[in-house]
Amino acid sequence: MNHKFTVVFILLFGTLACTKIGIDELKIALGKKDAIKEDPSNFVLIGSIKIGATGADNSTVNKIDVVDFSNPTAPVLTGSINVQPYGGSVNSVAVNDGKLSAAIEAVNKQEDGKVVVFDTKTYAELAVINVGALPDMITYSPDGRFILTANEGEPNSAYTVDPLGTVSIISVKNNYAVPTLNFSSFGSHETLLKSKGLRKFGPNASFGQDIEPEYVTISDDSRTAWATLQENNAIAKIDLASKVITNIFPLGFKDYNQAGNAIDPSDRPLGTVAFNSWPVFGMYQPDGIAVLMDKNIPYLFTANEGDAREYSGFAEEARVGSLALDAAAFPNAVTLKNTTELGRLNVTKILGDFDTDSDYDALYSFGARSFSVWNGLTGALLYDSKNELEKKAEAINAYDDERSDNKGVEPEGIALGMVNKMQLAFIGMERADAIAVYNVSNPLEPRFLQILKTGDAPEGVLFISEKDSPSKRSLLVVSSENDGVVNVYSPLSL
Repeated sequence: MNHKFTVVFILLFGTLACTKIGIDELKIALGKKDAIKEDPSNFVLIGSIKIGATGADNSTVNKIDVVDFSNPTAPVLTGSINVQPYGGSVNSVAVNDGKLSAAIEAVNKQEDGKVVVFDTKTYAELAVINVGALPDMITYSPDGRFILTANEGEPNSAYTVDPLGTVSIISVKNNYAVPTLNFSSFGSHETLLKSKGLRKFGPNASFGQDIEPEYVTISDDSRTAWATLQENNAIAKIDLASKVITNIFPLGFKDYNQAGNAIDPSDRPLGTVAFNSWPVFGMYQPDGIAVLMDKNIPYLFTANEGDAREYSGFAEEARVGSLALDAAAFPNAVTLKNTTELGRLNVTKILGDFDTDSDYDALYSFGARSFSVWNGLTGALLYDSKNELEKKAEAINAYDDERSDNKGVEPEGIALGMVNKMQLAFIGMERADAIAVYNVSNPLEPRFLQILKTGDAPEGVLFISEKDSPSKRSLLVVSSENDGVVNVYSPLSL
């Protein structure tokens, strides 16, 4: 994920105002408590705001924009908080109990970052806490006792300085005391973890340096957290009471030769989309993660975006057409390497040469072009959406064929929410500029409901429940990083 272009904002719920929005059937009764049955399968756009310039015009995100959200049909930019004095870019924000916490990387990203806590009414600084290098995502525990950051710890461009990847656990009521946990103790299990699909491959990197936490979710009881380790193709489990990382779950690989997993691996000829089976594996490499507790089982929902390490000092990406393929594994190698076949597909160079004879016995591409459900206790895969996201995007002419050779629709953000007693999942697809909505009341059998067009490259996906909404209606808020647009959606009435 490239956070350099992320739009960051706060939603302030103020005095409610009645506004006609021109969608009679929506019947949003702002400020009223009348019970209205919402249709979980029919969200519509009700409001929008453009914050700042387009993402491509910003070299750094050094402020937090504040939006008055009391009327979701007409959000208003009311001010901003300057974070430049605290370091480099602000990568993520979270709000709880009148306090805003911001994850801010250092000017030198390999140095420790900060979490800065502000008062949401006065914007006054309340605390400054040192955390690990490159805090990438921040969240509060449901009970408000903890602030967690996933500190990615990316190396410098030359790959000569590689900080530890870490997770910081900040105790809000204990004067913001913070232990920062690293993964070094799992180094003795490296061989076993790699055999199950974990990737540890940075040049000269220790186990702790190679791990790069991306995103965090926390159980309803605030006792357990899970962090995606995107580049490493794994999920970590963390006990919040003992403040110990207890497990790393390698995620394995997705077989694009299996039924239902067909992909379009080429952008040639451009504009021609054809989903077929191919002798390629996908590394799940999730970005966003959310947890749904059901009958004491934590179901982890992941958006399987994928990510490659591309630095001046080390680059793992290569096109299939540039690689030598094992004749036994790929008897039709000459054909496969054509640009209209697999030749343009980007894969990793650090996996697949099993017998170290300089040709590839298997091919591994980035991401899984899907969302998945995992058992949070064991790491077992329980469900994968296969190629449904891509087919739904293609059906509404939202599939970006220019990304076929890379990571397809690139599922990135994910959020869960309850609407009219139906549990929903919202999956943001960065390259399709769309959100897919699923009924996940049975987390083992998600059912597609709807696809929504968004701004350019949806990054942030936030669900606001009916009870917390200023309109007393469920809301979906989506921020897009390439155009600076924040869209607001709400379900129609049944």
